[in-house]
Amino acid sequence: MWEGIMLICFGVSWPPAIIKTLRVKNPQGKSFIFLSLVLIGYLCGICGKISALHSECLTNWVFWLYILDFSMVATDYTLSAYYTIRRKRQS
Repeated sequence: MWEGIMLICFGVSWPPAIIKTLRVKNPQGKSFIFLSLVLIGYLCGICGKISALHSECLTNWVFWLYILDFSMVATDYTLSAYYTIRRKRQS
């Protein structure tokens, strides 16, 4: 349960970050190293749930929180990379 609450708390912060990236179209100040480490952390959590629960992981709500959080961070990473490349091409 506590792991799920942690994931919910972390997950709440990603939609505003994605919206800001979409709105300003400038990922300046975003750290790709930080985003990469967060993605790796979520992947480790996903792998941990898969290895611990085997076939039951699909019914474990914490597993799906890891998937959701990973997806949001991956979206923010992708948008940031896109806008960084776009800004470099315009310069």
